[in-house]
Amino acid sequence: MATLKLKTKINQLVGEVTIPGDKSISHRSVMFGSIAHGETSVTNFLPGDDCLSTISCFRKLGVTIEESDGQLRIIGKGFEGLTEPTEVLDVGNSGTTIRLLMGILAGRPFYSSLVGDASIGKRPMTRVTVPLSKMGAKLDGRKNGDFTPISIRGGQLQPIQYELPVASAQVKSALILAGLQADGVSTIIEPAETRDHTERMIRQFGGEIIKDNQTIRVKGGQKLTASTIHVPGDISSAAFFLVAGAIIPGSEIVLKNVGLNPTRTGIIEVMQKMGADLEIVQVENNNFEPAGDLIIKTSNLKGTVVEGSLIPKLIDEIPIIALLATQAEGTTIIKDAEELKVKETNRIDTVVQELKTLGADIEATEDGMIIHGKSKLSGGEVSSHGDHRIGMMLAIASLLCQNAVELEHPEAISVSYPNFFDHLNSLIQ
Repeated sequence: MATLKLKTKINQLVGEVTIPGDKSISHRSVMFGSIAHGETSVTNFLPGDDCLSTISCFRKLGVTIEESDGQLRIIGKGFEGLTEPTEVLDVGNSGTTIRLLMGILAGRPFYSSLVGDASIGKRPMTRVTVPLSKMGAKLDGRKNGDFTPISIRGGQLQPIQYELPVASAQVKSALILAGLQADGVSTIIEPAETRDHTERMIRQFGGEIIKDNQTIRVKGGQKLTASTIHVPGDISSAAFFLVAGAIIPGSEIVLKNVGLNPTRTGIIEVMQKMGADLEIVQVENNNFEPAGDLIIKTSNLKGTVVEGSLIPKLIDEIPIIALLATQAEGTTIIKDAEELKVKETNRIDTVVQELKTLGADIEATEDGMIIHGKSKLSGGEVSSHGDHRIGMMLAIASLLCQNAVELEHPEAISVSYPNFFDHLNSLIQ
């Protein structure tokens, strides 16, 4: 079992980090480049394990993709250019890959089979297989299509009007990608607004999609054309350094080229609400994806409540928000976050368990957690449980610890941030 001794009791964090490419946008750049017509160029692509799984799957579907130093060249031939794979499509640890790929494959007139790692094997898929079956695709899997392996025999799809039972950008995106291939207009209704990278990507590739509050309409039969994509930095990755800069005494960190899509900036809203010394320097705001630089300094923080429509805007940041709350005066309550139970791990239980090990005053609830600050963190043996965001959160937590911290399964971090420890070590003074 791989373990890593983490750095503890540091003095301050000072310096500048250029955040690696956004994982969600990197995935979608490969997918849309593959289903568009022509040569798509992508820069600042995130070469993490999850995004490389997406490239691998599309290569098996007959798409030419060249990747070098964060730059991609994708030769797309439209939906119709995808060919039946001779091998099983392995998505690794990537929920985005498997769910969005199901939406694409549902409309293709051939057979394919999807598998992933042990974590993917526990994540629910009926939220995608059920509506895609209603559109006319034939999907099956373990437990009546709820778990991998998932087999798909696609074909001509009928449009759907569908209300999502959960606010999920992955499910919404799968139905949009299927809707692009359906015979008519599909309507998808979200219970709360989720990240809109798929909608923005459609427009970037010359397509049309109508969004009216939480109602989305997409017409089938559209022809997408190749584009040039520059992927902004991932705010979910930036979140770890934002929190580190706020809680480590004497710190000041500049984060460059961070995506500031308003459906993803919940972490900034929460930190501002808690009193963080955080400055946003807008450098680019186009119709594709806005981005800017962030400056974070050591802050006097106070507890808050994180709930409701804010949750989909920061669902991936909740582990690091929990750590932030341990260093705030007063109590922080996180609720309406049941979706955390079906991420790479049950992130409610895992976050609480690991932060308790380090000495935090934190308890799990049915839909979130309650964190009492301000906690002195001690140290101990902790584990990522194979979850990249838990691993990075614990690495930041260790910087406050008085005693040694050993992290099991640090390799999970490479899923979304291969250079995380290099960047962190560059800031330690």
